[in-house]
Amino acid sequence: MTTDKILIVGAGAIGGFYGALLAKAGADVSVVCRSDYEIVKQQGYSINSNDLGNWTFTPSQVIKSSADYKEQADYIILCSKIVPEANRIKLIQDAVSANTCIVFIQNGIDIEQELINAFPNNEIISGLAFICCNRIKPGVIRHLAYGKLTLGSINNLPSQKDKAQHLSDLITLAGVESMTSSNIIGSRWLKCLWNAPFNPLSVLSDGLSTQEILATQEKFIRLIMQEVCNIAQACGHPLPDDSIDINIEHTYTMPPYKTSMLLDYENNQPMEIEAILGNTVRAAQRVNVSCPRLDSLYALMKLKELHIKNSTKNN
Repeated sequence: MTTDKILIVGAGAIGGFYGALLAKAGADVSVVCRSDYEIVKQQGYSINSNDLGNWTFTPSQVIKSSADYKEQADYIILCSKIVPEANRIKLIQDAVSANTCIVFIQNGIDIEQELINAFPNNEIISGLAFICCNRIKPGVIRHLAYGKLTLGSINNLPSQKDKAQHLSDLITLAGVESMTSSNIIGSRWLKCLWNAPFNPLSVLSDGLSTQEILATQEKFIRLIMQEVCNIAQACGHPLPDDSIDINIEHTYTMPPYKTSMLLDYENNQPMEIEAILGNTVRAAQRVNVSCPRLDSLYALMKLKELHIKNSTKNN
């Protein structure tokens, strides 16, 4: 049995954590990382997990660019943020070969097509991580809770039909729940149900945790979630009737958590405003669904983004 060659591109908190799990399951895992390159090259990653314990993940190769990868990748797992400044195609194209399966574990709606267009002959798998996980300093990843990974093929190439299931099996083997979905776009809308309110509100509240936001604004959050449900339904992806209640209940049981958007905001990094909010609002416009609260969140976040850009320029 051959060892799976896996290249993680964008090996921050999410990429580093799932890369560490895949290595635990026996895969040969390499990483492309930039900001943490020197530390990871010397020491690997320290994973500190409430559920799985603490361990060190030493990647096979630590490189700054996919062009430097010295193997033929069975899987390239793209975990970078979806922001205008990052070109996903350029990040991975030098390591894509004829049999490479491209997996993207990223937030957002309507983010598949550019990968399908760029790599029409490669299997494209959409991945959704339901996880509380942060990079607390270079090379150190803190896993607070959850970790379930949902995977689903976007283009269903007959020659690659078992690729998603195989990757899911590896994650399960490492001790974290994973599953495949035949309706991964619907699953993506389900994740948007949580991301759309909590990510922007964590920034607009100037750093409140998910617990603090929910404890004071549950009614407002439910109204935002209902708008997401309405859009998903009109787009042909109706969500289960209890989706809002389940998301609220799960958030109450989570440890107080800083969202990825809040961490980007606090570190003056580009935020995933377009992938999470902009694309959702544009989907609503296409299907003529009113979403005044999402419209307002999107407008306020664009103003916040402009303020950050102006502040950076002035400094």
